[in-house]
Amino acid sequence: MAWVSLKVFRYIALPIESYTVLLPSMFRIRQSFSGPRIDDVPAAVHDALAKRELGTRIRPGQTVALTAGSRGIANIPVILKSTVHYLRGLGAQPFIVPSMGTHGGSTAEGQRKVLESYGITEEFIGAPIRSSMEVVEIGRTPQDWPVYLDKHAANADHIGVVARIKPHTNYSGPIESGWLKMMAIGLGKREGAAWYHRVFLDHSYDPVVRSVGRTIRQNAPIAFGLATVENGYEQTARIESALPADFESVEERLLIQAKEWLARLPFGQADLLIIDEIGKEISGSGLDTNVTGRKRAMRTDTLENQPDMRFIFVRGLSKHTHGNAAGIGFADFTTTRLIESMNYADTRVNCVTSGFASGANLPVRYDDDRQAIEAALSILGLREPQNARIIRIKNTLELEYVEVSEPCFHELKPTTKFESLGPVSWSFDAQGNLPELTTGATS
Repeated sequence: MAWVSLKVFRYIALPIESYTVLLPSMFRIRQSFSGPRIDDVPAAVHDALAKRELGTRIRPGQTVALTAGSRGIANIPVILKSTVHYLRGLGAQPFIVPSMGTHGGSTAEGQRKVLESYGITEEFIGAPIRSSMEVVEIGRTPQDWPVYLDKHAANADHIGVVARIKPHTNYSGPIESGWLKMMAIGLGKREGAAWYHRVFLDHSYDPVVRSVGRTIRQNAPIAFGLATVENGYEQTARIESALPADFESVEERLLIQAKEWLARLPFGQADLLIIDEIGKEISGSGLDTNVTGRKRAMRTDTLENQPDMRFIFVRGLSKHTHGNAAGIGFADFTTTRLIESMNYADTRVNCVTSGFASGANLPVRYDDDRQAIEAALSILGLREPQNARIIRIKNTLELEYVEVSEPCFHELKPTTKFESLGPVSWSFDAQGNLPELTTGATS
């Protein structure tokens, strides 16, 4: 680990009403994460699907519905395009089904636009996008819970479940976010998302998605699953496929790998975490609570060793979230510009449907970044602002380059490997706002 000299403290004095807030020196660091990277994604998709000998079950002329969610998954347009190409090679007729519960404002056109904003267009993918919020009830679980399925998927000859395997932001267990969640919440559209999130309030997540997933596999033409796992740099690290009978065991194994490769903050605690942007493509909760802490335990779930951020300041929304600020309720401070850029109706629908109404709660807001930072640092108890332990990130996906305050080095135990790239200055524009945090080698 490379370090710079930390012998001299440098402070910047900023006025706040009738007193002065001293800000600690900040350093830019570059973190190192584990995990491989797939360079030839189309070849990896072809190889993964070829192992399942899908030609023995998918016949020429048959239709195949492919799921496409609302997350910003690395290489997802290429992954879907390559899957379409493989299926066309079998003589099949694939199409895309937006599979994202209530996102996109719970409208068919809104969900299509979410996909198109990621580059998932009919022209690029080479297959039609059939978007609808209509569902059919295809059965009931042993617990007598209804099971819903997108009408276009239900009418297809086959369904291919394409999803990323990763830790969930609210639930913990052997199964978290992946194929089973995609089938229950994504393909269930608003009806399924609303119903299952109600169930989650009274039952543990893992057995619910297993029960719903088994009912779907029994009553719907699920042909295969294609999974992607990402490394800490938000790169495609693994692509695997499975037949429906193996979904649960394969997803369990891939989740263990995903947790090992998950990017993390350089320190497990801080007085203030500054996040430049949150959004639905970044995380279902806007920000990944596996990274920031504040992950909610549901029912029998137990959570241990969470990151501990005393205050969280969220500066803005990402472009791809389309105004959906779900998860802003995790923050303590925000900006007026974020509030004004919100689509509150979409945010409210998303949070209420998911059973997490407080996710739409609005934090204390200030007209500019400087005021928000000063306010947070003025209420640290006996710790002086110039001694504040601050971490600043662009978002919870892009964590290779981050900024940390000098006291972090002296007082906290590192949780990742990193090298210091030298000091950086607090730089506020005429409106009192910080410039966007760059994620490259220079700032």
